[in-house]
Amino acid sequence: MSSGGSAFRRRVERAAELRAVRSAGSTAHEHDKLTAAEEELRQKRATVDDAAKAEYLIRDAMAQGKFDNLKYAGKPIPGLGEAYDPDWWVKGLLQREHITGLGPQAILLRTEDAGLDARLEAQYSEKQVRDIVEDFNARVVDARRQLQGGPPVVTKTRDVDAELERWRARRSAAAAAAPAEPRRSWWRRGKMG
Repeated sequence: MSSGGSAFRRRVERAAELRAVRSAGSTAHEHDKLTAAEEELRQKRATVDDAAKAEYLIRDAMAQGKFDNLKYAGKPIPGLGEAYDPDWWVKGLLQREHITGLGPQAILLRTEDAGLDARLEAQYSEKQVRDIVEDFNARVVDARRQLQGGPPVVTKTRDVDAELERWRARRSAAAAAAPAEPRRSWWRRGKMG
């Protein structure tokens, strides 16, 4: 844009300012004073260094109560002082959202192995127990054959017959521990009392 065009633009802007001042009910002299005061304030703000600005803004926010009820108020900030982990956000997401089933196969198999007894105990038939143990063993063997990196697979396979024996023993112990309820005839079962 030429210098003549920018001068024209400045004149149009000034005319718009004057129209705004006149419509507001103030005089051009009052407007000039206001503009000068605003310019002086801008100059003062420019001379203040950034640290002082930040300090002022922090004190002002504290006075307004914007720092009240922060999440970690009075508690250590998690992860502060630890070594940098490039996957910190992924791990945080998994933890926050309680996402399971993702990760190295070795870790997943260890976790499953820890909860396998409880899972087997909840089954109702020997076939279900046998199927679960055989599936688990197949996945352990498959994970050992894969060379995908990550931690080594140290989870041991389980003996299907030994697990069936343990399942039978747990079920018979649970049945013996349960109090025997007296048998009622079929027409009195609906009535409790």
